Amino acid sequence: MEASNTEHVVTSAGTLPYSCYIEEQASASPAMSTVYEWNIANLERHTADGVVFTVHYTVSADDSVYSSSAYGSLGLEAPEPDSMIPFDNLTKEIVVGWVKDKFGDEKVAEIEAALQTQLDEKHAPSKAAGVPWS
Repeated sequence: MEASNTEHVVTSAGTLPYSCYIEEQASASPAMSTVYEWNIANLERHTADGVVFTVHYTVSADDSVYSSSAYGSLGLEAPEPDSMIPFDNLTKEIVVGWVKDKFGDEKVAEIEAALQTQLDEKHAPSKAAGVPWS
């Protein structure tokens, strides 16, 4: 069985190559290098055999001053029977590995770059709103 992820979503950071929702938050710590964390929000599976067919994931970026995150879902093909891992034996690391492998290094870098763009915009906004009078 094959499913696919959404191709593009337009956000304030531009067009992103996957289905996601990006949010930003400010924190009070001084600036440092950006740390990215990939997590799994949920898995959809067939109850008969435990085969996971959709992964819902999050990616967060934190530079100790601001944070930004993305949410997306990714369809998976059924594994070969001899390589299937029982559902109860899956770990976050295994499933994050599936997501990153399916995306490939270039797309993973694009996702992380989109989050970095959100952080950069918070540090040096290119747009503002308001009126010049009180």
